[in-house]
Amino acid sequence: MWELPGWPVCQGDTESWSGAGRKVSLGQGAMGNSRSRSARSLCSRFLPEEQAEIDRLFDALSSAADGAETPPRSFSLKALQQSHVGEALPPEMVSRLYDSMWWGDPAGRPPGPSGAVSREQFSVWMWRLLRGSSEEKSPVVLSMISAAEGPVKAREVQKFAEDLVDSVVHVLTHRQELRGWAGKATGAPVRTQALAAQLVSEMKLPGGERPQGPQWLDSDCDRAVIEDWVFRVPHVALFLRVVIHGGLLVLRGSLDLATLVPERQVEPGRELESLLDVLTVIFLSSHLTPEQRQRWRLLFASHLHGQSFSQLCGRVTHRGPCLALLEDRGGHVFGGFSSCSWEVKPQFQGDSKCFLFSITPSMAVYTPTGYNDHYMYLNHGQQTIPNGLGMGGQHGYFGLWVDADFGNGHSKAKPTCTTYNSPQLSAEENFRFEKMEVWAVGDPSESELAQGKKSVLDADPEAQALLEAAGRTRHSEGFREAPDSDSAAA
Repeated sequence: MWELPGWPVCQGDTESWSGAGRKVSLGQGAMGNSRSRSARSLCSRFLPEEQAEIDRLFDALSSAADGAETPPRSFSLKALQQSHVGEALPPEMVSRLYDSMWWGDPAGRPPGPSGAVSREQFSVWMWRLLRGSSEEKSPVVLSMISAAEGPVKAREVQKFAEDLVDSVVHVLTHRQELRGWAGKATGAPVRTQALAAQLVSEMKLPGGERPQGPQWLDSDCDRAVIEDWVFRVPHVALFLRVVIHGGLLVLRGSLDLATLVPERQVEPGRELESLLDVLTVIFLSSHLTPEQRQRWRLLFASHLHGQSFSQLCGRVTHRGPCLALLEDRGGHVFGGFSSCSWEVKPQFQGDSKCFLFSITPSMAVYTPTGYNDHYMYLNHGQQTIPNGLGMGGQHGYFGLWVDADFGNGHSKAKPTCTTYNSPQLSAEENFRFEKMEVWAVGDPSESELAQGKKSVLDADPEAQALLEAAGRTRHSEGFREAPDSDSAAA
C-alpha cells in the first residue's frame, strides 16, 4: 500500500539558487544561515533507505553519461532521455524535469558548460518537489515552466499545466496503474485541456485577480503567484509526485495511488466504454471523502441496461452515494453527485454534500449555495407531480433533470441554478441523450445493503402499478427473500 506520510517541511533558512539565468532567494532565516544548509542536511530529511534509493537512481543515470561530454559523477539530459524515464514520460516533460534539476545546487552555483546535473542538485531537487513546502517548490516549478529570467506569461503556465496533466495519464498508462479506467477516452486532448484549464483557473494574478477571458494569457506571473498557486491547488504538487514516482521509479512506496484513482468495478463479463476516463475520475474523486475514493461500482449504464427509467430507479435506489452522468447529443458531459442513497418519493432529499459537475467542454464542480435544500429528487409513477430524476432548482426548472420519458432532460439555469449556482450544463436547455451512467462510490453500508434487497417488482415500479390496477395484491410482501443487492453491480 502506498501511503501519504506527513513529512516535516524545511523552514526558516535563506537559500539562493542559480540556474538557467535566474537567481531566486528562498525564505528568511537567521543571519549567517544563508549558505549553512547543505545538500547533505536537506537530504538527511529522507530516511536512510530512501536516500539509498535516490543514490542508486543517480548512480544508474551517471553511469550512462556521455563520456567526455559529461563531468564525472553527473548526468546529462541525454542520459535521462535514454533511461526508463524516457519511455514513461512524454519528451516535453522529461526536458522540463531536467531543466528544473539545475536549481538543486545549495551553494548557488550555475550548471557547468555541459549542463550536467550533480548528485547534490539531484538530491535537493528530489527533496523540494516531494517533501518541500509550497515556498520551496515554487522556484522549481517556475523553472519547469520557463528557463527565461523573470516572470513567466500565463500562457506558459497553462502550457505547463497541459503537459503535466498529459504526463500523469502517460505514466499511469505506461505503468499499468489505471485501475480499470481508460487512459485515452474519446476527445482525450479536450479533457486534458479542460483539466489543465481548471487547475489554472484557480490561480490568482498580481492584485488578487482571477483569470478572465483570453486576454489574461498575456499576464505576468512571478514567483509569488506560482507559490500561491502551488499552495492553493494541491493537484499541482500531487501530479508532480505522480510524475516523479512513476516516471523515475523512485520512492514509489510514499504515494497511495488508490487515493488518486479508484478501482473500477463492472458486472463480470460486461464490457463498457464509459463516459469516464482516468482524468475525469481523478478530478471528481478529489471532491469526495477518502473512503469514497477507493472503489467505484457501476450501478446503471444505458448501454448495458437499456433506455429505461424503471431500470434506472431499480438499480440506483438504496445503494449509497452515487455519481450520475450523461452525455447529451451536443457532446456535453455533465452530472451530479448524490451524497445520500436515492429513494423514490415525492419530496426532495439529500444534503449539502451533494454537487453538480461539468466534464465536457469544461471541468467544474458546483456546490450548494444554501439558498434552498433542493439537492436531490427522484419520483416515478405519480400523476400530479413530476416524474424523473433531478438535482437543484425546482420543479420544471432543475439544474439537472432526467425525465421519466427516458432520453429527455433539461438544465434550466438563468442565470444560474439557485441550489448549486451552476450554469446551464447541457448544450441546449432542453436536451436529448442516449448515454447515462450511475456509479456507486465507496463500499455500501450494512443498512444500505439491507434496504437494497428488492424483488423484480421493486425494480420495475410500472409492473407493480399494472398488477395493482388489475387487482393483484402483493401477498408475499414482508415474507420474501430478496437477492443480494450487490449481485447487480459487483
